[in-house]
Formats: sequence, structure tokens, C-alpha cells
Amino acid sequence: MKKEAYEDSTIKATAKRLKHLQKNCHLADPESVKIFVANKKCSNAFKECLIEVYDIFMRSMGQQWNKPFYARYDKLPKIPTEEKVNMLISQATPRMALILSMSRDLGSRPIELTWLTVADINLQNGIVNITGAKHTIGRNGKLKPNTLEMLKQYINKKHLNANDRLFPTESENISEAYRRLRNRLAEKLQDPTFKTIRLYDYRHFKASMEYHKTKDLLYIKQLLGHKDLRTTLRYTQLLENLGNDEYTCKTAKNITEATNLVETGFEYVTEMDGIKIFRKRK
Repeated sequence: MKKEAYEDSTIKATAKRLKHLQKNCHLADPESVKIFVANKKCSNAFKECLIEVYDIFMRSMGQQWNKPFYARYDKLPKIPTEEKVNMLISQATPRMALILSMSRDLGSRPIELTWLTVADINLQNGIVNITGAKHTIGRNGKLKPNTLEMLKQYINKKHLNANDRLFPTESENISEAYRRLRNRLAEKLQDPTFKTIRLYDYRHFKASMEYHKTKDLLYIKQLLGHKDLRTTLRYTQLLENLGNDEYTCKTAKNITEATNLVETGFEYVTEMDGIKIFRKRK
């Protein structure tokens, strides 16, 4: 796979799934593999992944087999609520809170965050130069002021230089740490819905919220680095999950109150009689 220019992350995922097949059937017997996959209680998408993994194995052995085809059922990705996203960030360690905040602000893939260096970020205005993964286009994103401040503190604490990676680890390690955080919070609050929020859903959250604000598909296409507008069109359907346009409104009399509201997801609307008014979608 390395010689055929597969990404390291794909090679590791393939090895993991091949070991799963090896534990449950005889790799030398294609019929054994096909029966195991056919009877496995999982989605067609995962069955397709297992078949592709075994196909790579068979090709590496120079053998042919009758490869079955599993049709994936199209399913819209889920969007976590803003409240749950902010709760997860607030319960995370400083490093994970920074990763989640950057994912929320940029709509980036986890692996794209592991590629970022200090030099990729303008620490004055929060502009981030993102290298696109999975055949997407490189693009720029912008961090919110609070996230940028967290990042500056992180860089200073770690004594990072311009060419140092911000998060020198594999994306799977970040995902595993996130799942532990998510599951702990679900148990703590007795709310199993937290367990359904994937790290990748922060990308969907960013795209859907931005489309809801702008209704500009070309802007969302550029934001996500999509090459095909048809991929971006899926996010127009996700708006049904955002609910209606009802808002919770709160007021702030001073900077401290205003800052607390902004940090919990409220956005500034206007000012009346010296009182600042904020709102957040329900």
C-alpha cells in the first residue's frame, strides 16, 4: 500500500480491519470472509470497507476472487447542537479544548489539524492556512478571538517554533481521546446523545451554521475545500436539523457579562438604553 501511495492513516485503518477479519474468518478462504461479512451486524458502509480491505489483501497475494458489492445507503450526517459542542469544549483538557475549538471555528478534518505548524497561522488576525486532505483544496480559515487567545497560550506554554507542528500526533489518537471525553460526559450527565457526536461532526456543524447565516453555497464550498459543488449541496438539507429561527435572548450590562455570553455561544445583536442584547439559536 505504501508503494501504491496510500496515506499512512489509510494503511493503519486497513491493517486494523484486516486483523478484525483474521480473528473471525480464514483469510485464505474468500468464501469464509464473504460469509462473515454478510452475516455481520453492521452498516453496508462498514461491510463495503471490510470487502475493500480484503480486496487489497488478495491483490497483494496476486489472487483473484469474486468480490461482492454492498450498496451504501445515503444518510445525512448529524449536526450537534451549539450547546452540546460548547459543553464538550468546556469539559475538555486545555489541549483538547483547543483542538475542538479550532475544529468548530475552521470546519477542518482532524487530520488537517495534525498537519498545522505555527507558521501556518497568523497570530495577529487568526487566519489559518489549511492543507486540504482527502483530495480537497487547500484553503484559509479564521479563528475566533477566544480560540486564538487559547492558541497563543498553548504555543507559549509548549515553547513552539515556527516550523513546529501544533499537534504532533496521529489523527486517530486525537479521535480516541475525544471519544473518551465524549463518553465520560455522557455518563456524567446521563445523556447518551453525547456518544453520537463524532469529532468529524464539528466540520458538519461549522458548514451548516455558516450556510444558515449566508445561504451562499460557493462560500461553503470554499470553506470546506470541496472540489464538487454537489458535495456541498448536501449541507442545504442539514438545515432541517437546526430547528427553526427561534432564539434565546439575554442582556449584558458590562464587559464581563458580555464576554461570558459570547463564550457560551451568544452573538451580539444591538444595544438599547445602554444594555447590550445577545441571542443564541434554540
